[in-house]
Amino acid sequence: MNAAMNAGLGLMLTELRLPTIKRLAPDLCAQSDREGWPGKRLLEALFEHEMNEREVRRIERHRSESALSPDKRLSSFEFAAVPSVSKAQVMALSIGHEWLERGANVLLFGPPGVGKTHLICGLGHALIDAGRRVLFMRCSELVQRLQAARRDLRLAAELAKLDRFDLLILDDLSYVRRDQAETSVLFELIAERYERKSIAITANTPFSQWGEVFVDAAMTVAAVDRLVHHSTILEMNVESYRRRVAQAAQSPAKRAKAATTTATP
Repeated sequence: MNAAMNAGLGLMLTELRLPTIKRLAPDLCAQSDREGWPGKRLLEALFEHEMNEREVRRIERHRSESALSPDKRLSSFEFAAVPSVSKAQVMALSIGHEWLERGANVLLFGPPGVGKTHLICGLGHALIDAGRRVLFMRCSELVQRLQAARRDLRLAAELAKLDRFDLLILDDLSYVRRDQAETSVLFELIAERYERKSIAITANTPFSQWGEVFVDAAMTVAAVDRLVHHSTILEMNVESYRRRVAQAAQSPAKRAKAATTTATP
């Protein structure tokens, strides 16, 4: 009787629009017959597989939409090369998400090539694994996108779309210049997300040079004030990783010649 009931139950479940259950039902029903599972256990097993695979698909979908570099993970970041950055602090940000709930920010400063983008992408991947939504964009690209939205009278709608993401990563803020285009839209984004949704920013220049980005001094001060109010600031003032790799690849003779040239007054 139990086998017959399970067979009927399996046939019914295969008719549902649940792809995982439809695929696994024949095998799990056969296993339940062999092992004498009650119907409740069979249902639990089928729906557990369905929910697990849905979660996997959801995470894959969120990772795809994030535009994060797939190979930049925390597991491959060389924390030893950036002693000013606490690995424990970064891992705490990846595990404890209270900062996301209150719209706190992460700001990374340092010269080009020190791993700012790698580190923040790694944090983004960890947050996606934990069920959060993240979007990575070059800051200049985002400014252009928001400018186009303002021109088309849909800036509010564009900002609302960005609200779907728990963390918005703006890479290379230093390359945005106010003489290239009107960047007040960037301030509007910062003001809109203030204390509600988190922003992560990488920059090659300190706050004192952000006047080159925003349209006036008052806007610069207001933007910095909002970003810093609830933030974790990571200083990465070390030698460029790319330069170190290039130097390591040189022959001993070339390294000696470069050192001699550098030492020559």
